[in-house]
Amino acid sequence: MRTLAIVLLLALPTVADAQKEAAIKAAAIHSDANWPTALKIWEWAEPGYQEKKSSAALAEVAEKAGFTVKKSVAGIPTAFTAEFGSGKPVIGILGEFDALPELSQEAVPFRKPRDTDNGNGQACGHHLFGVASLTAAIAISEQIKAGKIKGTVRFYMCPAEEGGAAKVFMTRAGLFDDCDTVLHWHPGSRNSAGDATCLARIAVKFRFHGTAAHAAGSPEKGRSALDALLLTMHAVELLREHTPDGTRLHHSITSGGGAANVVPEFAEGFFYVRHPKAETVQKLYPRVLKCAQGAALATETRLEVVYLGGTMEILPNNTLAELAKKNLTALNDLKYDAEEMKFAVRLQESFSEKSSLEDIAKVFDSGGKSSGGSTDVGDVSWVVPVTGFSTSCWVPGTPGHSWQAVACGGTTIGKKGMNLAARTLAATAWDLFADPQLVKDAKAEHTKRLAGKKYTAMLEKDQPPPLDYRTPGKSTRKE
Repeated sequence: MRTLAIVLLLALPTVADAQKEAAIKAAAIHSDANWPTALKIWEWAEPGYQEKKSSAALAEVAEKAGFTVKKSVAGIPTAFTAEFGSGKPVIGILGEFDALPELSQEAVPFRKPRDTDNGNGQACGHHLFGVASLTAAIAISEQIKAGKIKGTVRFYMCPAEEGGAAKVFMTRAGLFDDCDTVLHWHPGSRNSAGDATCLARIAVKFRFHGTAAHAAGSPEKGRSALDALLLTMHAVELLREHTPDGTRLHHSITSGGGAANVVPEFAEGFFYVRHPKAETVQKLYPRVLKCAQGAALATETRLEVVYLGGTMEILPNNTLAELAKKNLTALNDLKYDAEEMKFAVRLQESFSEKSSLEDIAKVFDSGGKSSGGSTDVGDVSWVVPVTGFSTSCWVPGTPGHSWQAVACGGTTIGKKGMNLAARTLAATAWDLFADPQLVKDAKAEHTKRLAGKKYTAMLEKDQPPPLDYRTPGKSTRKE
């Protein structure tokens, strides 16, 4: 009897390994099956909070897989959750699907905007992000259904990561409160994992309302909204010298007038304030606001402030990061075929600096580093242990938010990276379901890193999601 017990005990790891391998294989199969959906989302390239077709397509995939789908969560029409299973643990997996403006591109290794689209492009690979995450959730749901693991897997479809901060509103709505851990990933130009963080960020639009007039015939009667915006931008440039190390200030003109001989009645600028610490961002924002207020005073125009909200820096979790890195390293099998190699070499001709194409076979340690960008995943990480990783969905050296990233995302290079991400997510989620101690350790570390701090969203009181933030503003002047 004792011998039988020992044999059974020794066999347990083998059974567990086989079950985990089944989840990984299922993720790979579903990833291939859902590649057409990723391509559709790539083609639609819908901007933040406008991802109607993309949201519907992914919700349909989840429903067909037997998930319970809750749509329009947190007051956001394109956001939804999809859940399978019951009880603890509750493991969340994040997905995204919004595109970026002015980066339309065909899936070719040279600059060629698409002729028949909206001008947007999946320059951050979010069409891959959402599909891979849902694919992993489906693979895990099959293990739950088969009785191999117990608990709940919940997929979050999160719109408008690029400046719209949907996860902040979803976090404020309590959608992550019952999660034990949350996983995410991101397309990139290389494979990496580790307890990395990011920059906190506040986004705002400054709209200036002036008075139109003939720019040559009666300029004295005009008050230029564009002058006010340009003066704001200049003031922000001068402000850079007097900000803490690590500060990043960005801006763009989303509306600046029409005819050259008309004093612009309306102008709008989109501004970012970033720093490694949210508390510093909150101190910097009022100074940027003063730049706009001063410009309005100097130009005798009216300032309208459209505060879009802020996102926290990611609170790292080494327990989860090491687990994800272990799985990513074990599963990384990326290799270019002849056609992909030809595409990569041609694309690299557009790079100012080239990276080795052999890098796709490596996994880089991002531990203790910052991504240099911002993400609303940060807010989620302040209420539940979170980790993420990246896989090589773009040719090594490809900058994010570029036409080159869009091009790669429409090819099998993107497909292979998406497949690796789905398998890594499934493997990491399976480990968390199978080993309760991992979840306990992640939670303990999370509590320690919080050090008694309480999460407060960088939102105005009762602020609704900025569902139209990608739509340029216009004059509201009434005669």
